[in-house]
Amino acid sequence: MELKLSRAKVSEAEVIFTLQHEAFLPLLEKYKDYDTNPANESIEKVVARIMNPRRAYYMIRYKEVPVGAIGVRWDETESHYWISPMFVISAYQGLGIAQQAINAVESMYPMAETWELATILEETRNCYLYEKMGYRTTGATKRLNEFATLVFYYKKMQPSKAASC
Repeated sequence: MELKLSRAKVSEAEVIFTLQHEAFLPLLEKYKDYDTNPANESIEKVVARIMNPRRAYYMIRYKEVPVGAIGVRWDETESHYWISPMFVISAYQGLGIAQQAINAVESMYPMAETWELATILEETRNCYLYEKMGYRTTGATKRLNEFATLVFYYKKMQPSKAASC
């Protein structure tokens, strides 16, 4: 498989920070969401994500090249999971990497009953991707500013056959 997820280490925070900035800067410039856009975050926030005990942060590598990251966090019951952030730098977009990364993290957490995520409503390619992967809108939105609105998605997982025996 050309895609590999590996649990991020604090020593990789600077690489992730650089990739995150590169991936999200065009959206920051387009939507001017200075309070929420990951391109505007500090490296300390990346380190905090990596070190959080109720979160897993994975470096996405394609053909051994770091191309993005995907974060997963869960509630205290470990049945409800949230993907945030997830990004792939522009040079590697359109290759199915994001879809493979989501499939990979979903398979890593078979106990998950639901997955949730949010994206910018105006980014129709993102919305299409999540809907294609079985995510549905919750109906909730959050206006970030006059340029951008967050839309929230969820996916209810099928109970595993082992659990129903």
